[in-house]
Amino acid sequence: MSDLTKLTIAQARDAMRKGDTTSAEITAACLTAIEGAEALGAFVHHTPEIATAQAKAADARIKAGDAPAMCGIPLGIKDLFCTKGVPSQAASRILEGFRPEYESTVTTQLFDAGAVMLGKLNMDEFAMGSSNETSAYGNAVNPWKVDDRALTPGGSSGGSASAVAADLCLAATGTDTGGSIRQPAAFTGITGLKPTYGRVSRWGIVAFASSLDQAGPMTKDVRDCAIMLQAMCGHDPKDSTSADLPVPDFEAALTGDIKGKTIGIPKEYRMDGMPDEIEKLWADGTAMLKDAGAKIVDISLPHTKYALPAYYVIAPAEASSNLARYDGVRFGHRAKLAQGDGITEMYEKTRAEGFGAEVQRRVMVGTYVLSAGFYDAYYNRARKVRALIKRDFDQVFADGVDAILTPATPSAAFGLGEMTDADPIQMYLNDVFTVTVNLAGLPGIAVPTGIDKQGLPLGLQLIGRPWEEGDLLNTAYALEQAAGFVAKPSKWW
Repeated sequence: MSDLTKLTIAQARDAMRKGDTTSAEITAACLTAIEGAEALGAFVHHTPEIATAQAKAADARIKAGDAPAMCGIPLGIKDLFCTKGVPSQAASRILEGFRPEYESTVTTQLFDAGAVMLGKLNMDEFAMGSSNETSAYGNAVNPWKVDDRALTPGGSSGGSASAVAADLCLAATGTDTGGSIRQPAAFTGITGLKPTYGRVSRWGIVAFASSLDQAGPMTKDVRDCAIMLQAMCGHDPKDSTSADLPVPDFEAALTGDIKGKTIGIPKEYRMDGMPDEIEKLWADGTAMLKDAGAKIVDISLPHTKYALPAYYVIAPAEASSNLARYDGVRFGHRAKLAQGDGITEMYEKTRAEGFGAEVQRRVMVGTYVLSAGFYDAYYNRARKVRALIKRDFDQVFADGVDAILTPATPSAAFGLGEMTDADPIQMYLNDVFTVTVNLAGLPGIAVPTGIDKQGLPLGLQLIGRPWEEGDLLNTAYALEQAAGFVAKPSKWW
């Protein structure tokens, strides 16, 4: 078969079972594509030997008739996932040289299902960023271009988004703390799903903000999201937040029939200064769902306006606690000390050298809001706002809404370097449509539905009821079918 790297997971699965191709052939094609796309900066650690061995084993399973849906599928793994014996440094200098002696639950389940690891993918340092420019490896690049400008693939899962959009892998893992799957998916014209908090184990994933982090699939279409999620999720006793719930057949839920479903349009998401293209995209998506048989209703989520400030108190506070473990003692980078330096100087110099500017900023903010005299004024107040945001969603769903449609991002992908020298708040505003989903612990999916006047992809977001990923995926599938988005980026590297 030609163009093996362009296959979806579903297409590759079916082709391998028919004998039209093999995992070894698809994997080799992906490894060749990766070698020719170094300028994208998507892959930061290459594992061709592991990939070749896993592909060979997958082909044997397929031939024996013992092959789950993900068997033989070549994936990229975000550098936030611990992979045994393979560098796993969360794109941070402070974890240089760290090769875990254990495997994350997500990658364990994917590999047990026969998936193939091509390598580790670029990301913002410790998943803190919206443009992939905080990475210790240097930024990844969006394979879409405008006037030869290098564009961001989004963040923090920028390497994952870039690799999938450029057909370097058939799919990739991502993590989403405030939009880090959905925003880069929208920027690169792919599909990205953030599951319900607790649906996918966090064990073995380097923590950013533990009450917000959630892993999910980044794929070429909605069906692939359903297939990959099936393999990723399930109860994990090693993660105290993992839900002990049965895993539905998500692919079987993709009927495309949404007749009688109620879709809410939240008035609070109509932000001042929203570009006309985003307004039109949202209106077009609403019309598509209505034409597919859904009932459209206006809804109110009144505490949405407080979501971004609440998020940027809670997330840094949890990051300050989680990142305290990186001190130069047990693993990773340790600063060289001058004569007379003691343990305090080692901590200070190691953390100053090991953490990038954005991580340092968030750790300092988080430490401040947790400090005596400010804990109640900032952190506790943000937690109360979070509870009100969740209550808004609970009320809407109790009133009969099945899913909520919003923009995924406030714009198309912006140029690399355009926001790095600006007020950090301008970068944080990229999360304005996505952070509410994490604060409320809900599932959300970004679906590519159009292009802007520059020819760049734009995505819409669907937010679903907790634990109802099957219904959410089916609604996204109906939107995907109606939109018919098939544009692909020009390979310019």
